Amino acid sequence: MSSPTEMLLALIAISVLVMAITQLIAIRAALQMARRIDNRLSDQMENDAKPLLQSLTRLTDEASRIAALATRQVERFDRIFGEMAARIDETLDVAQSFIQGPARSGMALESGIQTAVSAFQGIREASRRRRTARTPSDDEDESLFIG
Repeated sequence: MSSPTEMLLALIAISVLVMAITQLIAIRAALQMARRIDNRLSDQMENDAKPLLQSLTRLTDEASRIAALATRQVERFDRIFGEMAARIDETLDVAQSFIQGPARSGMALESGIQTAVSAFQGIREASRRRRTARTPSDDEDESLFIG
């Protein structure tokens, strides 16, 4: 039969084999657990990140919508302001022509009145000159009169 040393060696070999198998089973279980934990963590991170990503998506969509709305409002304001400026220019042109027409007529009327006044003043001056010119001759005529 075998010797006690051989039995001990066989027992040690079987023990080492059982320990190796146990370690392999433990390593395999640890790897499976690590995979599960990794899957759970990635699922949890994905679940936690989804609302954040959805919020960011909504936020960027809203910002884009607001930017588009602001652009439309600025374009609308620019168009309205341009139309208003054109209407103001048209109104000022009409007002200027409205004022200039009567102003020209008024200037012509004023010029006519000034001419008429000047003509009347000229007639008065001429009349005064004639009177002044007659008075000394009348005095001469009287001095020559014997009577």
